[in-house]
Amino acid sequence: MSKLSTKHLLGIKNITRDDIDLIFKTADNFKEVINRPIKKVPSLRDITIANIFFENSTRTKLSFELAEKRLSADVINFSAGSSSVKKGETLIDTVNNILAMKVDMVVMRHPNPGAHVFLSKHVKCAIVNAGDGAHEHPTQALLDAFSLRERLGDLTGKKILIVGDILHSRVALSNIFCLQKLGAEVRVCGPATLIPKHIESLGVKVMPNFKEALVWCDVANMLRIQLERQDIQYFPTLREYSMQYGLSNDLLESIDKKEIIIMHPGPINRGVEITSDIADGQHSIILNQVENGVAVRMAVLYLLAGQTNTIS
Repeated sequence: MSKLSTKHLLGIKNITRDDIDLIFKTADNFKEVINRPIKKVPSLRDITIANIFFENSTRTKLSFELAEKRLSADVINFSAGSSSVKKGETLIDTVNNILAMKVDMVVMRHPNPGAHVFLSKHVKCAIVNAGDGAHEHPTQALLDAFSLRERLGDLTGKKILIVGDILHSRVALSNIFCLQKLGAEVRVCGPATLIPKHIESLGVKVMPNFKEALVWCDVANMLRIQLERQDIQYFPTLREYSMQYGLSNDLLESIDKKEIIIMHPGPINRGVEITSDIADGQHSIILNQVENGVAVRMAVLYLLAGQTNTIS
């Protein structure tokens, strides 16, 4: 297989295992490219990509922009905060005005779940979901799985624990879909108020006891508390949350088992969901995730652009 089964990346739910394998194979090639002295290739030199962010972003926006420039694409950055969206312009009008400038692809983050699916039915260009509300964040899940594949090899049968604010996390849902398609077993842990009511319908078991969950898992993916998405208080205090679900060196050392790989999609709230000695420690692959994000996003953009030339 040399082409994706879809013209957009709207979510992990919308792609196949073969698509994931192809993205990873392509990302392997691009990771080799970005570790060369000259890190650019001309793969997308005739493509113009618009990054349209209706929510604030640091890592994802920078990662996409760097991936686009590594591929030699022309890049337009659009921020809703300083645009005509503030004057009442609709999403479709905003994007169509950008496309009228002969843009070939849109990378978009939007606060409303499903905004990318809606847009894909009304515009004629490839769309990449860079996060839609608390729904999905497909490239984050892909780079997470790619990073685990580098460390563990085949993920079939591996035990992955996702800890924290599952209810408001688009990373959690995309990770569940992606890891399950790769054959891993996924469980979640966190306060009952931050676990979606019907999550077990996705084939995911809830483990309320954090220490028992750590004993079970091969990998712990630590998520931050998404206070910006919470309109009520879901737990008494951050200190109590950290005592119950925070990952520390003392807790890890109290577990007599194999080593656990530690992940975090960022931004890290040090001292809340994870301590600095763990985030910066030998078990952490957090910086590997950041590095791999560029290679995986290069692969996604390259494949969606439908380029026929080889990577050089």
